[in-house]
Amino acid sequence: MHPAPLAAAVSTDRPRPESVRDLFFSFTWLALQGFGGVLAIVQREMVEKKRWLTPEEFLEDWAVAQVMPGPNVINLSLMIGDRHFGLRGALAALAGMLTLPLFIILALALLYAHFSGIPQVAGALRGMGAVAGGLIAATGIKLIPQLRKHPLGFGVCLAIVALVFGLIALARVPLGWVLIVVGGAACGATWRRIAP
Repeated sequence: MHPAPLAAAVSTDRPRPESVRDLFFSFTWLALQGFGGVLAIVQREMVEKKRWLTPEEFLEDWAVAQVMPGPNVINLSLMIGDRHFGLRGALAALAGMLTLPLFIILALALLYAHFSGIPQVAGALRGMGAVAGGLIAATGIKLIPQLRKHPLGFGVCLAIVALVFGLIALARVPLGWVLIVVGGAACGATWRRIAP
């Protein structure tokens, strides 16, 4: 599908990026806040602060971004940029997500190579893993209320959440297989439910 219909589908009475430059700086700011995991930051900025997406749109877009190859937040930035300004918007959002953070990561990599032998540095980095896990869990919990509006029903959605958690966290099934099998079944069931 050509990006123009998507851009036309965006409501004009809602807040939206003012320009391609606005997209670039907004996604640069998101990327700079998102060390260790940007999901919580993206949800807060795009839905709660800027209101470029409704909670339902964020949930749907995030689901699509997760099943596509590549980093989830990069996929999401491309979709949001494309929706508002077509290819120029997608490239601006992508550049915002990558440009400044790339230079910061290169500088941090040089520092890490120099100081990685210090036990305190290694311990501090392990501690940040717990923070990243907490951010992801908090965002997941905030998205659960949106499942009440899902065509399959809230109970079925919670069962799918529990099944996916069990398969990945407990049974150690690879993420790709879970996405193909459980995600495919959920998409098929939803499609059948909403098909005319």
